[in-house]
Amino acid sequence: MKPRSGWHVPMSDIARNTINPIRRIVDTIELNPHPDKQMIALSIGDPTVFGNLEPAKVVVDAVVEAVQAIKFNGYAPSSGTATAKEAIAQYTSTPEFRVSAKDVYICSGCSSALEACITVLANAGDNILVPRPGFPLYQTLAHCIGIQTKFYDLLPERGWEADLEMLDAQIDSGTRAIVVNNPSNPCGSVFGKEHLRRILEIAARRRVPIIADEIYNHFVFPESEFYYIASLTDEVPVLSCSGLTKRFLVPGWRMGWITVHDQNHVLKDVRVGLQNLSTRTIGANTLVQAALPTILSGTPAEFFSATLQLVQANAEIAFKRLSEIKGLKPVMPSGAMYMMVGIDMARLPEFETDLQVVEAMVTEQSVFCLPGKCFDLANYVRLVLTVPQQFMHEACERLAQFFADHYVESDADPSAEDVAVGRADLEPAVTSDVRRVAGVGAD
Repeated sequence: MKPRSGWHVPMSDIARNTINPIRRIVDTIELNPHPDKQMIALSIGDPTVFGNLEPAKVVVDAVVEAVQAIKFNGYAPSSGTATAKEAIAQYTSTPEFRVSAKDVYICSGCSSALEACITVLANAGDNILVPRPGFPLYQTLAHCIGIQTKFYDLLPERGWEADLEMLDAQIDSGTRAIVVNNPSNPCGSVFGKEHLRRILEIAARRRVPIIADEIYNHFVFPESEFYYIASLTDEVPVLSCSGLTKRFLVPGWRMGWITVHDQNHVLKDVRVGLQNLSTRTIGANTLVQAALPTILSGTPAEFFSATLQLVQANAEIAFKRLSEIKGLKPVMPSGAMYMMVGIDMARLPEFETDLQVVEAMVTEQSVFCLPGKCFDLANYVRLVLTVPQQFMHEACERLAQFFADHYVESDADPSAEDVAVGRADLEPAVTSDVRRVAGVGAD
């Protein structure tokens, strides 16, 4: 072998191909807040940022007790401890829908659970179906290992239900899974039982398993109801991903899990694969695993309802006020922590893209929302609904002023239904770290 003449240490192909679309786009945004207005960041998918939402006392006490016990400082089985798995199984089960501890694989956060599910089902050159608009991490996790993603659209005029004809048409011989995110990030939509069944009918007919991103399970407003998609089928194999992150308000604790639903025993090989993949990290946080039985069974219902009341109140404030603003069309969410708002770009001739609108909103009003392009949907912005209520009121008033300053009337002013819906065409690019003001939650 010819001796090396000098140092050359390039990054690997996997590292080179690991691109987070949100971070890539946010990195290009010019953020110059108005010097006389406090920045209101409605961009951050972390419910703890403003300090108004804290975990329940029983949750904190359970971890403190685990630390003080001095029993949980060593390694645990790579796919999780038996007691933690049993706690997750009981938490996930209903009288009609039983989950066993043997079906549970514990991971370091829901994002790691999603990574394991994508990796265990698909090889380089295969594809998975993902929603548009949707959480961009699906693409990040797939593309870096050569797995392609194909979109199926979510339709704002139908409350962000899936375009079922498009979903069916996108499946081909290389499709290894359909990713179903319910409740949705970024839409805040909650699929009804019948819509989930129609998705399952397609999956059953086409023999494609489902990866269910259910990190916002039960994070729904009172008029809606959450259903685990696996509870509605006795045929389609489902890998469901969830965790403590959102509902329990502890995203930094990095506790997630996969539950395997396989009544017809077609995932035997996949179970072995999940166990193999779990050995790459040698297990999740043992202290939080030790606290899981208390966290999952002892957190009071009042804690969850208080969080939902705050988020729903902010959603109602934003929907009512933004509906009154010419140039905006909010879509009322039913759960999760987000609202998508359509922008009538035809009435904002100064701007060519939603990204330019976002930059100007920061410069003139110090209000920062993520542009729809981050989620592959142009002419929208996403609002986070976990901020203190006074900030939501203030942000809406600032947006009203911004659009009053820039909206151009027309003799044939379009109705709200005519707000453009665009599908962003994102080209790969190298990313760098996101500025703190644009912070984006991992899950």
